[in-house]
Amino acid sequence: MRFGLELPCGGEHLSATDIVAMAVAAERAGWDGVFLEDYLVYYRGEDPPTYDPWVLLTAVAARTERLWLGTTVSGLLARDPVKLAREAATLDALAPGRVVLGVGLGDPQDRGVHVGDDLGVSGPKGRAMDRRLDLLLDLLAGTPVPARDGEPPVTFRPASGRVRVWVGGSTQARAVHRRAAKAHGVVPYKLTDVEQWSDFTREDVERLAAAVAAHRDSGTSGYDIAVGGRARLADLDQERAAVSEARNGGATWWLEFVHPASPAEMIDHIATGPLEE
Repeated sequence: MRFGLELPCGGEHLSATDIVAMAVAAERAGWDGVFLEDYLVYYRGEDPPTYDPWVLLTAVAARTERLWLGTTVSGLLARDPVKLAREAATLDALAPGRVVLGVGLGDPQDRGVHVGDDLGVSGPKGRAMDRRLDLLLDLLAGTPVPARDGEPPVTFRPASGRVRVWVGGSTQARAVHRRAAKAHGVVPYKLTDVEQWSDFTREDVERLAAAVAAHRDSGTSGYDIAVGGRARLADLDQERAAVSEARNGGATWWLEFVHPASPAEMIDHIATGPLEE
């Protein structure tokens, strides 16, 4: 199992350089990956500073050697999938084999999605999500995709096929299982109401893996199941037990969220390193 940190992409007390420094500190402390939230306007505070995760991750890539870098998650209904594919592919060229692109419907709390022109999302959101996910996966794989107005198909290069796409969402939603099966991993939460958060048990992870595998010809061999996603528990024995449950169920990543605080406090926590069994 790998251990990753989920960091905010903004906050009242955080600068862009603070977030980059945290990610660099994470590699020194033994974390396997750093994943940034992706908001246009961060959801905590009154119009807090908010930074583009791909620009931050590019700075991190230049200062790290082994750390996995990604988002959990980028809202595909609020982002241009063509530009998102180009950003992820470019980061992969700088940090080969270290890029994870987490995608989902997006957080309705992101007030930034209401700024400017919409991106042409029409009809049911689920269908739009399916179209955009298929396009994103094809572009990253270097598959020729149809162009508008009778133009020749477009192929993105470089297309190493190394960018791992994770699909986020509630395990209660069958559409999440179906979409995640197209991708390289799933980064789920258990309930549609995230205020009622609870950790995944071994049985929960096994059921999720089976639900995804039912839509995949190759099962879940080499597939990522990333669970966790909350702050570390004060009771470290309980925390270790939660990690053990996830690992025994087949999870490949345990993610730990670092709440926005002062930069010094956040770096002190990051420096403690992952809490393994």
